[in-house]
Amino acid sequence: MTDQADREKQFVALSSVIAAIFLTGTKVAIGISTGSLGILSEAAHSGLDLVAAIITLFAVKSSGKPADEEHLYGHEKVENLSALFETFLLLITCIWIIAEAFKRLFFHEVEIELSIWAFGVVILSIIIDLSRSRALIRAAQKHDSQALEADALHFSTDVLSSCVVLLGLILVWIGEQTGTSHILRHADPIAALGVAMIVIFVSVKLGKRCIDALLDSAPAGLAKKLERAVRNVPGVKDCHRLRVRKSGKRSFVDLAIDVEKGLSVNSAHLIAQMVEREIMGLLPNADVVVVTDSSSRLDGNLNKQIRAHAEALEHKVHNIFVYQQEHEVRAELHLEVPGSESILKAHRTAMELESGLLNEISVLKGVDIHIEPRREEHGELEDITANVESLEQKIKMLVKGIPGILDCHAIVVRKNTQGLFLSMHAIFDNEMSMEAVHIKLSQAERVLFRELPTLQRVLVHPEPLEYGKH
Repeated sequence: MTDQADREKQFVALSSVIAAIFLTGTKVAIGISTGSLGILSEAAHSGLDLVAAIITLFAVKSSGKPADEEHLYGHEKVENLSALFETFLLLITCIWIIAEAFKRLFFHEVEIELSIWAFGVVILSIIIDLSRSRALIRAAQKHDSQALEADALHFSTDVLSSCVVLLGLILVWIGEQTGTSHILRHADPIAALGVAMIVIFVSVKLGKRCIDALLDSAPAGLAKKLERAVRNVPGVKDCHRLRVRKSGKRSFVDLAIDVEKGLSVNSAHLIAQMVEREIMGLLPNADVVVVTDSSSRLDGNLNKQIRAHAEALEHKVHNIFVYQQEHEVRAELHLEVPGSESILKAHRTAMELESGLLNEISVLKGVDIHIEPRREEHGELEDITANVESLEQKIKMLVKGIPGILDCHAIVVRKNTQGLFLSMHAIFDNEMSMEAVHIKLSQAERVLFRELPTLQRVLVHPEPLEYGKH
């Protein structure tokens, strides 16, 4: 906040103190001389406005101080605290006004002496309060000051409550002029009750806002609005851990964004700067902290990161499965090692890969690795399909025996010194899901490996019935 802004806030707060002193003194004098509870209640209300104005003046002076070692977020919440204290003062005043009004309505009647002064002080109060409330609200909006806004609310309440008192005085005067005083004699305490109801309503509303600010409650819908804006920034894949708190006129926003893995530090920094500008476009006085994370997104990219890390260590992996369990991200994968490698060495390799993945990808909380022998190249194969007709028939019988597989064809059997290698096409219903097809293919492979002990490898290509006919 600039020195000029501080001076403007302090000037408007000081002028409100002077106005409140003048109005309070005037109302007390006229209220005592006329015996009007309405005017005396207004004097008490103005007295509270005086206290509130002094508190506001203190608050705007204190809130402008810069952050220090003890107040790292600054001193802006002094304004929220002062406004909450003003609310308590108003509610105490309302209790006294209501008690006195009921006393005059039911237990002890007080004769009101009407005079030009009674009307004059109320009209003067309306004019001054209206002027001060407009000046305060302009300053509050210009400098986003909750303390000045609360003070403006006090003076605005005075305008309305003074109108209620003025109505009460007019009704008393009409009663005296028309001889209906016995009917309208309660107009003044009823008007005072009207003032109290207005003040209670405004006080509760103001108090809730102050408590929300002190408890760091974000305005409804603001967090979602900011999240939508951030996700639309180019380069941002996701937004999470977004928190918003308000202290005086300033908003503090901190969040984490996901960016593409492999981005340079400079590129990630540029994306974070764009996010900051986007947020400050919605919250001009925001203090924004953006944390970039390239490995916290639970989607296909996490599979790519796991595979890339393994390949960087010259390990071959497959069947990578990433899932979430009790809010923790975990992964399962198959690690291929040479068939001649000892279990001790293979286990050490798996442990090194697991440790590296957990260190490299911070979002991972656990990795389970299945170790299996690597499928070596088998060199030259000889096609023996034409010479094994009985084997081909057996293969057809075994595969067609799997429920859901309608037929099979294009069977090719090859061999080398290690054993047999089989490839074929299996036909499925046109509407069968790929998930169900995969289950049937796995069943077929298990049956073939079980029934043909020399089989080394099976490849079954699925086809829909519409294409399998050709």
